[in-house]
Amino acid sequence: MSGSNTAISRRRLLQGAGAMWLLSVSQVSLAAVSQVVAVRVWPASSYTRVTVESNRQLKYKQFALSNPERVVVDIEDVNLNSVLKGMAAQIRADDPFIKSARVGQFDPQTVRMVFELKQNVKPQLFALAPVAGFKERLVMDLYPANAQDMQDPLLALLEDYNKGDLEKQVPPAQSGPQPGKAGRDRPIVIMLDPGHGGEDSGAVGKYKTREKDVVLQIARRLRSLIEKEGNMKVYMTRNEDIFIPLQVRVAKAQKQRADLFVSIHADAFTSRQPSGSSVFALSTKGATSTAAKYLAQTQNASDLIGGVSKSGDRYVDHTMFDMVQSLTIADSLKFGKRC
Repeated sequence: MSGSNTAISRRRLLQGAGAMWLLSVSQVSLAAVSQVVAVRVWPASSYTRVTVESNRQLKYKQFALSNPERVVVDIEDVNLNSVLKGMAAQIRADDPFIKSARVGQFDPQTVRMVFELKQNVKPQLFALAPVAGFKERLVMDLYPANAQDMQDPLLALLEDYNKGDLEKQVPPAQSGPQPGKAGRDRPIVIMLDPGHGGEDSGAVGKYKTREKDVVLQIARRLRSLIEKEGNMKVYMTRNEDIFIPLQVRVAKAQKQRADLFVSIHADAFTSRQPSGSSVFALSTKGATSTAAKYLAQTQNASDLIGGVSKSGDRYVDHTMFDMVQSLTIADSLKFGKRC
């Protein structure tokens, strides 16, 4: 009898140990799986961006397939969920680059995303660390493969930016205003810069109104008014819902040799009392008030939120150096007071 009880006890002990081992292995496996929390697709005429947001940094591999042309992205240690399944529905018919998309569990450890293309592309993939309300992000930008053949000034600047050649393409000697007095000898060249765009929504209002949409509409209306003036030429850094890095915005203005660069924002603040419009200029001594500190923190984070693949570009250093010159700041404030 005692031998039988001993055998039963051993059996239960082994079963219990086996169950505990399976439980621990399952917990480890679950802990190692990344969770995709959002997928966003931003189509634009210059490039299309696909963003995959997750609770941890994703491991991925990207390659191309032909007949038909496709871009494939394999994401490791991820399980297919409803968020990933919903990506295909985000592909718009007017997307210049993506014809369709599908997602599936390629193997137990890998999710495969396949993008069928409308034209040959040059994909760029990079990771973004958490910032503001965003978690880890994997970003894929699809640029046209034949960008040099396209008459798109913005696309050309973006390509130079991605190559690290932006400073070479817009040398300081050719970036200043044109000869002659603006408004008398030649038209005044104005660059309107509606802030934010794409992944970077800017401030969000009580009823989900997004700053990027508001400032784009303001810029379009302002452009229409300026176009009615006979002695002015007007351009825009963006005319659609697209993210453009700060360096590229400034480079576009300098490429057109603009006399005036007007950055348009619809800022939020910690209090509801302020109303009307404001002019924000850099201070050579740092932020000088609570409002200035708040604006500096929110606006300077735009590139981090929107997502740039490079950092530490010397081009923006030269730009900022020019902006903090006392004469530039004084002229900016003088113009702002007239508005």
